[in-house]
Amino acid sequence: MPKLLLFLGCFLLSISVLMLNLPILSQFDLVSVQWMYQHRLNSLNTIAIGLSALGGMPFVLFLIILWCLHLAWYKKYSDIVFISIGMIGSISTAWLLKYLIARPRPPEMYSLVKTYGDSFPSGHSLYAATVGCLLMYVYLQHSKHKLLCLIVSIWILIMGLSRVYAGAHFPSDVLSGWSISFIWITLLYLILTKYKQYQ
Repeated sequence: MPKLLLFLGCFLLSISVLMLNLPILSQFDLVSVQWMYQHRLNSLNTIAIGLSALGGMPFVLFLIILWCLHLAWYKKYSDIVFISIGMIGSISTAWLLKYLIARPRPPEMYSLVKTYGDSFPSGHSLYAATVGCLLMYVYLQHSKHKLLCLIVSIWILIMGLSRVYAGAHFPSDVLSGWSISFIWITLLYLILTKYKQYQ
């Protein structure tokens, strides 16, 4: 699984960088946002607004704290370290890249939700993928691991699509958020696994 996620992360990052820099692909970014705007439904609007609240940093950090407290009860301290470093690293990388790249968000007329900071990468997509990857690695030996991976993959996909639908991000922002998480969490997992072997 680590090799697959690393490959997928590098592949998606390459596509997102090309979309960011090539005018013909940047046009696809804007057209995607416009198309979703033109096909909005009230029911989907409500879902997108709800996902925006659920996928934001405050709620994600709240869930992470609850998860770590649960793991602390079972004295799984190495998992807590993995989750904490993974989450802090993802958040720091996202906001550093937002600052450095400073890409404007889609035009405000398309926006369904309140947004903060710049557009590239998508924070919500990155947080969803980070939590998803952490779950997949922490519960790698769980008997229901395949089902967990399926649920996590659907959540990551829905969160990413909702950000484009809500006019908060371009598709390339979403791809970059996913890819950064896949690469970072996988590399962190491999490093910590290697470290444990030498203990």
